[in-house]
Amino acid sequence: MVNARIWTMKEGEGAEISRGAVLIEGGRIVQVGEDVELKGPVEVVDAKGAILTPGLIDAHTHAGICEEGVPEDPDPVNEETSPVTMGLRALDGINPNDEAFSNALEAGVTCVNVVPGSANVIGGSGAVVRTFGRTLDEMLVLPHSGMKAALGENPMRVHGRKDRLPSTRMGNAYCLRKAIQDALNYRQRKLRALEKGEHFDLDLGMENMIPVLEGRCPLRIHCHRADDICTAVRVCREFGVPFTLEHGTEGHLVADLLASLSRDGVSVAVGPTQSSKSKIELRNKTWETLVAFSKAKVRYCIITDHPVIPIETLQVAVALAVRHGLDPLEAMRGVTLRAAEHLGIGHRMGSVEAGKDADLVLWTGDPTDVRHRPLWVMVGGEMAFVNSRA
Repeated sequence: MVNARIWTMKEGEGAEISRGAVLIEGGRIVQVGEDVELKGPVEVVDAKGAILTPGLIDAHTHAGICEEGVPEDPDPVNEETSPVTMGLRALDGINPNDEAFSNALEAGVTCVNVVPGSANVIGGSGAVVRTFGRTLDEMLVLPHSGMKAALGENPMRVHGRKDRLPSTRMGNAYCLRKAIQDALNYRQRKLRALEKGEHFDLDLGMENMIPVLEGRCPLRIHCHRADDICTAVRVCREFGVPFTLEHGTEGHLVADLLASLSRDGVSVAVGPTQSSKSKIELRNKTWETLVAFSKAKVRYCIITDHPVIPIETLQVAVALAVRHGLDPLEAMRGVTLRAAEHLGIGHRMGSVEAGKDADLVLWTGDPTDVRHRPLWVMVGGEMAFVNSRA
C-alpha cells in the first residue's frame, strides 16, 4: 500500500502520516512510514492519497445472536431461566451467516465483541470475532472476552415479574456478590482437591468464571445510572476482580471517579447514544458524556450495542461525537485503538503499526464525515470487501 494518508491512531507524534506506505506480510503489518523499503516482488496497491485507517472495532454487540430478520421471541440473547447463567458462552450462539457481519464489513467494521444480553445479573461469556469468514472458527479472535454482568432495570424487570431475585437494585448487588463468592469458593475447593489428588466434579458455569477470578479477563458490567456504576465499582473492588463498565450512560455525573479508575486501566464502553430514551435509566443520556470523558481523561470507547443501533452506523456515532465536540482523531480512536484496548487486544489491533494485524480500511474521504464510505476493507491482509459503487 503506497501513497496513503494514514491515520495510524497512535497518540501524539505519528498520529498521521501525510503520504505513507504500509508493507504487509503474512496477514500482519511489517512496516509503516513515509519511507518503506520494498524488497523483491511485491503487489503494490496505490491509495492515491486516500485516508487509510485501522478497521473499526465495535466492543459491545449482539451480532450473530440477535440475527437480522429473525423475530425476537423467543429471546435469543438472554437465558431468562435464572438470574445467574455463568456457563453460557456467546460463542455457542453466533451465526456467522448473520447479515449483520456483512453489513459491518461494508461499513469498515472488521472486529466486534459479541456478548449475551442484560436480562441476567451474570449472563455468560462474550467472544471477539472478525466480521469476515465462512465459519466461526475462521472469524474467532477471543473465545472468552469477559463475563457479561448487568445491574439496573433489566434484571429487576425480567426476574422480579417472575417473583424471584432480583427485583430491586439491592437484589442485583446481592446476586452479583453471591455469584463471585460462590465461584471463589468453588475455585478454592478445586485447588484443595488437586493438592490432595482427590476426584473433583467440574461445574461448567464456575469454570467459565475462573478466568475472571484469575485476572485473565474482566467482568463486563452493564450499567447506565450513576448509582449502578458506583455499585459495579464497589463490588469489583471488594473482590479484586478486573472489570469494564458497559454503556456508562450517566458516567458524566461521576467522571472524576471514572478518571481515577482509568489510571488503573478500567475502561467504559459508551453507547448506544443514538438510541431513544426508552427507559428511566436512560433519561440523562447525552452526547456530552463523551465530551466530559475526554476532558476528564476517562478511558472509553464508542459502541452501537447492535441490534439496538445497527452496527453499520458505528461511523455515524463517530461523526455525531465530533459534531458535539470531540476531536476527529480522538473520536476515531474510540472505535479503533481504544476499543481494542477495552477488549484486551490492543497488542493485535486498533492502530496501523508494525506487528499488528493487517485489518485496514481505505476511505473515499474523511471517515468522521458520513458522506464518505470505505473504498475497500482488508482483514488479516486479505481484501475482504471492495466497494463497486465508489
